[in-house]
Amino acid sequence: MTLRLLEGFSGVLQTDGHAGYNKVCREQGVARIGCWDHARRKFVEAERAALAKKKGQKVSKASVAIGKIRKLYAIEQRIEQLPPEEKTRQRQALAGPVLKDLKAWLDHNLTRVPKDSLTYKAIAYTLNQRELLTGYLADGRLRISNALAENAIRSFAVGRKNWLFADTPRGARASATVYSLIETAKANGLEPFAYLCHVLRHIGAAETVEQLEALLPRRVESSATAE
Repeated sequence: MTLRLLEGFSGVLQTDGHAGYNKVCREQGVARIGCWDHARRKFVEAERAALAKKKGQKVSKASVAIGKIRKLYAIEQRIEQLPPEEKTRQRQALAGPVLKDLKAWLDHNLTRVPKDSLTYKAIAYTLNQRELLTGYLADGRLRISNALAENAIRSFAVGRKNWLFADTPRGARASATVYSLIETAKANGLEPFAYLCHVLRHIGAAETVEQLEALLPRRVESSATAE
């Protein structure tokens, strides 16, 4: 499935650490970078577990790691409005030392926490993904995380939990089609309900593949949906 989705794609793919992307990116020649939101989230889960067990005690290692990662995000906020070339230079000058310090801290603490702990898993994940996680330094057009993509699908993800059962495989496929159209319409600046009305008004007259493709969100002007 992933291979088919990425067929013909060129650019940089930003993902979590899922190993399923490795072969696909290698075969398709797609550059890949990691997402710091996913790495940080693992430390947040570890921090919550540590606080639940050791209330009132010293700062946990997970909290220390979060503090170091937070510095990376602070740098991104400072350079957000810079052009890509300058952003690249600033990242390498400012974030580079922070990443070096974080790497040393992770190496030092990997063997100082229980292997079955969430903190160990968070440290191991971040070290294993280090090359991908530092990939954003190379190009100011890249982002530190794929939070924008996650925000775009959050409403669908919430809905998926609310509408847990599709009843049949055919119903699930129909739902996936409608979800895809709605989220793609949003990504192309279209009001979803107006776009769906536009499709329903015109799809009956579409007799060729070209006419059907003309109804895809990327081909429809926002003014057309105001009919």
